[in-house]
Amino acid sequence: MIDRGYYGGFGGAFLPEILVTTFDELVDYFNDVKNDPVFWREYEEVMSSYSCRPTPITYAENLTNHFNGPKIYIKREDLNHTGAHKANNVMGQGLLVKRMKKSRVIAETGAGQHGVATATMAAKFGFDCTIYMGEVDVERQRPNVFWMEQLGAEVIPVKEGTRILKDAINEAFRDWVTNMDTTHYVLGTACGPHPFPEMVSYFQSIIGKEAREQILKTEGKLPKRIYACVGGGSNAMGIFSGFFNDRDVELVGVEAGGKGLDSKMHAVRLSSEDASVGVAQGYKTFFLQNKDGQMRETHSVAAGLDYVGVSPILSDLKEKGRVRFEAATDREVIEALSLTIKKEGVIPALESSHAFARAFKEAPQMSKQDMILINQSGRGDKDIFTIADAVSDPKWKEFITKKAEKYNA
Repeated sequence: MIDRGYYGGFGGAFLPEILVTTFDELVDYFNDVKNDPVFWREYEEVMSSYSCRPTPITYAENLTNHFNGPKIYIKREDLNHTGAHKANNVMGQGLLVKRMKKSRVIAETGAGQHGVATATMAAKFGFDCTIYMGEVDVERQRPNVFWMEQLGAEVIPVKEGTRILKDAINEAFRDWVTNMDTTHYVLGTACGPHPFPEMVSYFQSIIGKEAREQILKTEGKLPKRIYACVGGGSNAMGIFSGFFNDRDVELVGVEAGGKGLDSKMHAVRLSSEDASVGVAQGYKTFFLQNKDGQMRETHSVAAGLDYVGVSPILSDLKEKGRVRFEAATDREVIEALSLTIKKEGVIPALESSHAFARAFKEAPQMSKQDMILINQSGRGDKDIFTIADAVSDPKWKEFITKKAEKYNA
């Protein structure tokens, strides 16, 4: 399937000459660990003893009754250590960094979960750590910034460009170019130059492996549909990978519809005709870009979904018709989040809530004999400021005002 990191017409490794040797080294190390069963056993042991795997699937009985349709199950990646699926990737790359004998890791982050996970991994393995984060995201994800710094990471706000995820990625690559000998870039999603799309998907595949076994053990059959949010694509690749060969299982990726497609304030790459194929940040995929190839601004209520590109693997799966892509607006996402909290006592991250929103839209048209599985890629603790603002909670506003008055006194 892979030819020099290509998936159909997408992927590749478009690199400045100075980085070629570093990437060749990374490809060699990754190929070695892929073919080493001892490495995967070591990885599973770390994820089991340190990160609470396997994460369970939860039967959402109240939501099932509410929609009077298919049985709804939730894959609980929010119960993974650091609160999201991101730990799967960073712990795997951390073990790889140990083999490469490098002493420093860098990462980009949008929602902050990847940053927290990378800082956690660095603390466990004893690496120096620097996290690049767009200034806009630093402001709206302050709780995660706090924990990154407490874990010993240096968090650098990126003030260039649109000051969100794509700009953080650019800064991380600039750092890597000047520190290649000692530093590994822990890219957080299934994007970027080869081998990152494959490598991140490889470590995230633990989600799909577990989910397939769990649903078969619980129900004795596979779900009709699986829903996952799609920013860069790592959590979607993780859960979808367990079901690629099950052609009767429909895979649904849900992108950030933002304020609606007509507003242009969104991050929809694969579920509309708004994006086009281009090359940026070292790989070829669908990007939101203008006719001159300049990247457009994006928007989402979820900081982790406003990326301008998308995994080249998912672009190929769209072209092949294996994954269906849809979009959920900010409003639909907040409504789905509120319903999930009230009905199940489960608090999905705003990113994950995109998958819930689409599942809830389609559930009423499905049969009671059907079953669906939603990937809850993270928990909503990190989003408390954004959620409280979106629902206009008066008590929260009062609390924040009093805190500000106290610190300004």
